[in-house]
Amino acid sequence: MTAQRPPSDAWHLRFEGFDPAEEGVREVLCAIGNGRLVSRAAAPESCADGVHYPGTYLAGVYDRARSVVGGRRVENEDLVNCPNWQSFSFRHPDGEWFTGPPAEQRLDLDLRRGVLTRHGLVVDADGRRTRLVQRRIASQAQPHLVALETELLAENWSGLLEVRSALDGTVENTGVARYLGLTSRHLVPTGQGVDEDGALWLEVATVGTPLHIALAARTRAAPTEVHRASEVRDGWAAELLTLDLTEGRPVTVEKTVAVYTSRDPAIEAPLPAARRLTAQAPDFEHLLREHAMRWAELWRRCRIEADFDSELALHLNLFHLLQTYSEHSVDLDVGIPARGLHGEGYRGHVFWDELFVLRLLNLRFPELARAVLDHRRRRLDAARQAAREAGLCGAMYPWQSASDGREESQQLHLNPLSGRWRPDRSHLQRHVGSAVAYNVWQHFQATGDLDFLATSGAEMLLEIARFWSSLAAYDPERSRYSIRGVLGPDEYHDAYPWAEGPGLDDNAYTNVLASWVLARALDTVDLLPEYRRDELLERLAIDRTELDRWQEVGRHLHVPFHDGVISQFAGYERLAELDWAAYRGRYPDLRRLDRILEAEGDSVNRYKASKQADVLMLCYLFSSRELRGLLRRLGYPAGPELLRRTTDYYLHRTVHGSTLSAVVHAWVLTRTDRRRSWRFFRDALNSDLLDLQHGTTAEGVHLGAMAGAVDLLQRCYTGLEIREDTLWLAPRLPSSLGRLELDLRYRGHWGVRIAVDRHTATVSLRESRQPPIRVAVRGSTTAIGPGEIRTFSL
Repeated sequence: MTAQRPPSDAWHLRFEGFDPAEEGVREVLCAIGNGRLVSRAAAPESCADGVHYPGTYLAGVYDRARSVVGGRRVENEDLVNCPNWQSFSFRHPDGEWFTGPPAEQRLDLDLRRGVLTRHGLVVDADGRRTRLVQRRIASQAQPHLVALETELLAENWSGLLEVRSALDGTVENTGVARYLGLTSRHLVPTGQGVDEDGALWLEVATVGTPLHIALAARTRAAPTEVHRASEVRDGWAAELLTLDLTEGRPVTVEKTVAVYTSRDPAIEAPLPAARRLTAQAPDFEHLLREHAMRWAELWRRCRIEADFDSELALHLNLFHLLQTYSEHSVDLDVGIPARGLHGEGYRGHVFWDELFVLRLLNLRFPELARAVLDHRRRRLDAARQAAREAGLCGAMYPWQSASDGREESQQLHLNPLSGRWRPDRSHLQRHVGSAVAYNVWQHFQATGDLDFLATSGAEMLLEIARFWSSLAAYDPERSRYSIRGVLGPDEYHDAYPWAEGPGLDDNAYTNVLASWVLARALDTVDLLPEYRRDELLERLAIDRTELDRWQEVGRHLHVPFHDGVISQFAGYERLAELDWAAYRGRYPDLRRLDRILEAEGDSVNRYKASKQADVLMLCYLFSSRELRGLLRRLGYPAGPELLRRTTDYYLHRTVHGSTLSAVVHAWVLTRTDRRRSWRFFRDALNSDLLDLQHGTTAEGVHLGAMAGAVDLLQRCYTGLEIREDTLWLAPRLPSSLGRLELDLRYRGHWGVRIAVDRHTATVSLRESRQPPIRVAVRGSTTAIGPGEIRTFSL
């Protein structure tokens, strides 16, 4: 049976048939979740067999384990593949349990309601045909509940059918081939059983951390009499239901499961909580109604209407963002994993991808953005400790983090092309701290929440500024400050080919952003109420001398240039040009050029070649006017031609080995080439839907690219900026996009509607008691109050 893509509308993702090579991608794209957990869409009868991979991941549930790689002992903290609650199969008496695949299969993911429906036909060795329809939800209304409903229909037979509904705690982390040499067992069973009322229960603990996970399940069948038995062994509990089926008459089996962990608030212990909720849970239809109502609320707050042909991808991206981080995540003290809660790629770690996600959330769900920043705030002491251990001041945030805020970047990296483990130096991407500071400032701009800045944001921002001031070293030959031994966003270049040690000097993105952080820290000191400013400066022991140094360093950081463009880092001009024509002729895909060159015995460090946007990230974070102002503040002349030349230069030398690269280049090219911008936008929007990274989607979604692609519609093509207490609009619609309309939340207003087309931009506010907002369009600024509509000519 081969898999096909039947026609999908804007709200339904559909797959027809079964293709083992595509199963992993389908499991991720059709995953269901609610911000507390996400479950991959593996067939309920399947196990981890190299084709299927049942995986359920709970937000913030990590486990630390040690492995031996290449004779070296390494330690990793992994997002744990938690017990499989979906396990469900059936058989005729004395027959074999159905393990798939069905003779026919159709999947339908209803994005509007958050329901995955599977239609299948099972034909056994004796020719008996059984139709099944399965619906799965992870409740947005009761986030500890997940449910699987299975309708069984005997087409050409009558008789007994045995159903097995199980909880499986014997699962391991084996979802990423590159990690198979590492420790994969993270769970140990602590108890399992079946209660007198037929409820299953299972409890496990993580190996390296004192964390318990408990599941309780209730399985019901109707309309038929049921004979029940049980099967229990270490780490496994199953209920066996014998049903009497009549040809042509469907029987429905409902499996409702409660999931708790010892991290969950407001419970005595996870197992009693799971048992109690399972006993109280309503039937599937009631759960579905509540669940669909919550999704309807979410979609109203995420409204974007665009007249183009990729609405399905737009809705799919938003759907997975809202499944990864929702109102149910807020109390869990969790960050946003780069690969969502959909798989084990990057071990479920938190990177800088929130930089792309929060720009979207700030204007949709500011309370969620605040929770992400609070997560970073709680790990400020860990960042301070990391700085102290490096002999520096302030806060040095980690490139990768998991549970407690320490650095989790891997020490070794496996190149699948060569089979060699190589040193991994990605932890030198110190610019992650600037991303945290940027997120703090942008959240303040979008919400006007001075209390957030005073109580939480300012301390992070000031400590990150202090770190940059501490790291910057004065170079008397240039009369400037340098930041040495770091990596930029490019990630390919981690050392000079002529140097023995790792790291690069004066990465332009790092230095310009550090200068911006130092300036915003000084602005923050001025913005705070006097009593709070004095408190904070006293607590952090920041005096006038240190503030003066921030001003000095922030205005005199070195930014390298060559050939009339901004250099990616100092010495970039000394690198060789790659023979692009030769390599493109030999390799159909250069996205992992670093692996290709290493397998050839060469190194990408020798060449002017980038994995993704690096210098051009500056053009993504800042408008042309802002970026030119930053460079001039640093003492460098910066006209429009400099940015155009720089954009063109790096476009020719970038292989887009990261999904984030398409987001950034779509944004940057909006100013100069909207047709090419639209092509990059389409790549970013469809990166997971079409698995453009060739198999990586099976390891988890690329959440930064998903959110960033939606944000291209929200802010880039509308030209939306927030600065100077004003909402600025400068629409730049590509030719393929005739009209764009969206609803936002801004500074307490829950209903700011923006509509732009070729000729006009219209802004309207719903009725409320909030004060008017200032809106500027093409130099025309006006105040708009609740209930008012303003249309601006373009």
